[in-house]
Amino acid sequence: MSRSATYFGPVTQDQLNADRAALNMRWSELDYYDNRTLYQVLTHGVAKYGDTRSVFHADGNERICTNRQLQDAALRVARALRSSGIGPGDVIAVQLPAWYETALLFRAVACVGAVVLPILPVFGLSETRFVLEQSRARLIFMPAQLRSTDYRERAEQLKAIPSLRSIIHVGSRAATESGWDAFIARGDAGQRIEPPRVAPDDVALVLFTSGTTAAPKGVQHTHNTLLREWSRPAYQLEGQFLSVLPAGHYTGYQYLLRPSTHGVATIYMDQWVPDVAARLIERHRIEHSGGTPFFLIALLEAAKRLNADLGALKSFVMGGQSMTPQLIAKADAAGFPACRVYGLTEFPTVTELDASAPFACRSGTDGRADEGNEIRIVDDDGCEVTAGHEGEIIARGPELFVGYLDATLDRDCFLPGGWFRTGDIGKLDARGYLTITDRKKDIIIRGGENISSAEVEGVLMQHPSVGEVAVVAMPDSLYGERACAFVVLRDAATLTLADVRAHFDAAGVSRQKAPERLELVATLPRNLSGKVLKFKLREAARTFSREARGCTTR
Repeated sequence: MSRSATYFGPVTQDQLNADRAALNMRWSELDYYDNRTLYQVLTHGVAKYGDTRSVFHADGNERICTNRQLQDAALRVARALRSSGIGPGDVIAVQLPAWYETALLFRAVACVGAVVLPILPVFGLSETRFVLEQSRARLIFMPAQLRSTDYRERAEQLKAIPSLRSIIHVGSRAATESGWDAFIARGDAGQRIEPPRVAPDDVALVLFTSGTTAAPKGVQHTHNTLLREWSRPAYQLEGQFLSVLPAGHYTGYQYLLRPSTHGVATIYMDQWVPDVAARLIERHRIEHSGGTPFFLIALLEAAKRLNADLGALKSFVMGGQSMTPQLIAKADAAGFPACRVYGLTEFPTVTELDASAPFACRSGTDGRADEGNEIRIVDDDGCEVTAGHEGEIIARGPELFVGYLDATLDRDCFLPGGWFRTGDIGKLDARGYLTITDRKKDIIIRGGENISSAEVEGVLMQHPSVGEVAVVAMPDSLYGERACAFVVLRDAATLTLADVRAHFDAAGVSRQKAPERLELVATLPRNLSGKVLKFKLREAARTFSREARGCTTR
């Protein structure tokens, strides 16, 4: 393999700190950071875009609010937070869909200088407990009941977490003493909210991602890294936007603030229903939306089935797995050019969105580094390779996160100079276009969400029938990937896919992490040192189709 002279070796904690300070100074000098806080940006945005609308669509009902109305209500929530003793640096967990109350909370947390921790409602009890304990969250807001899940029963098991002061339920079935109305009433007599004493480089957002390990990792973003991401041209839209992503996702979080930060009128869905999305686009004449390929595939199928008019759509921004040339061609034919882009929770937008690029670039590569970002490809020894050669993708830029909650994880994820190891394999061509070719980290990306293979394996190993297990990604035309489990049974044991799903439910792990194909095998392929050869299992999984999900014996 051809190498360049640049070498990236191990890094110490002191070097990590020095690298970040130097990069912050550099990015400020280049005006990538304007060194404001979310409170300042939201306050300015409401003054500038006071009449911009947000429409919250839930269970067939719609609630319409202007930015000015949202801010007034959010300040009441902020006063309630203050009266509860919440201030700068405190972590507030929000495990809610994209509801009106969620938008208020995200704004209110910024107004008091606290740190928001969005949590996906699909997280099971064990996952929710872990992130609350790791983040030392002071409050959590969760539904009273959401579809088939009664969160009040779950709350009883979370009350023992030492840092947690209170659990506030949102919804009509909430008990009076722990409900939303009772909480915000505390803000009626509260003092006027003054600008919080926080700095632009203070942490404002924590999100947990499965990454490569069994335990989720807390990703920390500052006011500066968030606002740099949101300053990109792709966020400066004219026309209404449909947000379909959950509020517990990075993109879903920032979309809930978008009307006040960018003046973009936005319609929010609290759950993804393709038929409803098609009708909302038709009725509201929505011009922009976005999500993973899963959303676009389902939307186009729904529009065809319902004969819904999607003619107002001008763009559908996509990221994630299964971005095939065929899908991009289908989007082009539907009237909204699509392209592949690359990003992670730690580094939301590594490559730029350029819908005007030639089809071959949009469909055959993952784009070029966005302004201010840098991408390098290195081999296993940490040496940079030349154009056209594969290696691990490392990157840095002003929207890169500032480290994990568990700082011990940083040394394995950063290299000298502030370069972040993405764990993905790719190559750069002579024009600077990046192409993702493989994955170094052991995860499944299902519908845009990371699932740790190690976590799924750990849960499966607790089943009494399982002797050995290995979990890999199985390609899927709808979700991009699904989890496929290869299991060696204990003597005389039996196991079905239904057994596996029931086991995950009982373990308190979200259903989306449960394997969707079960392969019963006599042995797992291993090398001479006993390590499971997952590349062979991935090769086998590539032959399985979405229609052939189930359980087989080999």
